[in-house]
Amino acid sequence: MPLILHIEPGAMPSRSALLEAAASAAVALCRDERSQPGGPWSAEVQSWLAGRIRKVARRARGARWAAVTELPGVTVDNRGAQVRALLPWLVTETPHIVTRLQVGGTDLPPDEAGPLPEGVPVLWLTPGPLMTVGKAAAQVGHATVLLAARLAIDGRIPELESWAAGGYRCGVRPASPGRWAELVTTEHPEQAWRQRNVLIVRDAGFTEVPPGTPHCGCPLPRLDPRSRTCADPQRDHEAAARRVRADRATAGSVVGQNGGSEARRKAP
Repeated sequence: MPLILHIEPGAMPSRSALLEAAASAAVALCRDERSQPGGPWSAEVQSWLAGRIRKVARRARGARWAAVTELPGVTVDNRGAQVRALLPWLVTETPHIVTRLQVGGTDLPPDEAGPLPEGVPVLWLTPGPLMTVGKAAAQVGHATVLLAARLAIDGRIPELESWAAGGYRCGVRPASPGRWAELVTTEHPEQAWRQRNVLIVRDAGFTEVPPGTPHCGCPLPRLDPRSRTCADPQRDHEAAARRVRADRATAGSVVGQNGGSEARRKAP
């Protein structure tokens, strides 16, 4: 899945805001109505979810950013940062405007992000080594897709729908060594989820860090289903049911990858 980071030389977004936008954009595209079975994006997205769910972050600015926004995808604006998640085409089918964009040159310095947002997932990143912003964007996007799959497969639908109603908002923060030690122990990710309600995401080892390295931890808050509003409850319920069926159809594959058994896929 291409994650396009909008980074203009004279108006650089903050690192934390950009990572939060990337995290929201990845899961928003996967759970968009158009990505569900029968939708116009279904073939690309459902096939991708059944594979490695790899993501590649690229930088765009000016006219190239404008061109990318015309391609099928979902843009998230967050605290002055913009990220667009595009359809996960096969490498041979990816539009030329996307493949021409830089993969490197997407680093931003750490920032003071302010108070943690309440009532939304907070993704804590490993304290070391510091990942490039492109690498970190791909990892937090992986985490939110995995989190949605976990909620779906466990039947925690009110929490999932509450998160969706808020635009899949989340926080992203670097963990202190002490916080990281609390989140990530020697246990298997499945055990951390079942026993402590903590999502632990391991790296596949394609870039920057060795395979199996934990890079992101997320202690899930109880998301309040009462925060949802809807003008047409029946239509909303039917749409939610379709998304949940699709989520459950692919959740086992997505969750299984985090334990180390990955399907093979040729898309980015």
